[in-house]
Amino acid sequence: QVQLVESGGGLVQPGGSLRLSCAASGRIFRANVMGWYRQAPGKQRVLVADITSDGITNYADSVKGRFTISRDNAKNTVNLQMNSLQPEDTAVYYCSLHQAGPDYWGQGTQVTVSS
Repeated sequence: QVQLVESGGGLVQPGGSLRLSCAASGRIFRANVMGWYRQAPGKQRVLVADITSDGITNYADSVKGRFTISRDNAKNTVNLQMNSLQPEDTAVYYCSLHQAGPDYWGQGTQVTVSS
């Protein structure tokens, strides 16, 4: 079993920044992909960014150049630095871990971008 605990969401004005963090614990394999997804009201959950244990990153087109994903393999943490936030970034953000076996998800953290 794997547990994911997120932190760092909140309310921010357009153009502002937030940093999301996620700590994983439990049975974590060396080879895995950690990432962030988001789900806006009435919409499907979609990938924001992910990063392999080797450091290869992947971003949704909508966040390229604004968001940066990073991880610390020794601490089993993944972070998402979000800059130039816009109202359309408002959503519940979920941390994820994908490895051999089932996918794991955090409980979600709300990000609201509003003036």
